[in-house]
Amino acid sequence: MSPVSAVPAADSAVALAHFGTSLSFETDCADVHAALESDDPLAVDFVLLDVRSPAHFMRGHVPGALNLLHGKIVASKLAQYPLETLFVTYCAGPHCNGATRAAMKLAQLGRPVKVMIGGITGWVDEGFQLTIGKEE
Repeated sequence: MSPVSAVPAADSAVALAHFGTSLSFETDCADVHAALESDDPLAVDFVLLDVRSPAHFMRGHVPGALNLLHGKIVASKLAQYPLETLFVTYCAGPHCNGATRAAMKLAQLGRPVKVMIGGITGWVDEGFQLTIGKEE
């Protein structure tokens, strides 16, 4: 028996529930990119938050992202957005928990939120372009 199969796979119904739930918490770089590149004006139905430092943000960020450190996420900074606005957070990459911290802050404020897994590292790995300088 291999180390892979030593622990049996979950029942299909349990696996479906698990993976379906994970997608309610996460999105990925390809899905965010597809939405941003879409010709459908309704495709970008979220606010993308880069929660890295302003210096890192200026060196390169996902086009259309806003820079807001997770420690600065407070109700007053979100007041311009309707309560049902979906926020998508990202940070440096899989080695960084800033996106998760930001997601927690948003959830504490009653805001819908997902994390863009992979962060800026995943974005670059996918071959997608960055915007240099301030937000657009």
